[in-house]
Amino acid sequence: MNDHTHDDDRPLGVDEDRTEGSLKQAGGKIKEGVGNLFGDEKTKREGEADQAEGKIQNTWGGAKDKVREVLDGDQKRDDD
Repeated sequence: MNDHTHDDDRPLGVDEDRTEGSLKQAGGKIKEGVGNLFGDEKTKREGEADQAEGKIQNTWGGAKDKVREVLDGDQKRDDD
């Protein structure tokens, strides 16, 4: 393992939940806009719900990144 990837080749500091959450938020924003444009309350509400779900997923990914940073820092100190 080097300083730029984890064992599973994921770049440091980028959890896939953060990426997926951001994409879900963007998709929800589009869906909400389509709902507004066509006066479709159901699509608008689904878009709002997708945005909320994406925000939660993004926050969860950020928390996992923070834990990884702390653990990686502890591991580096132990290696010294």
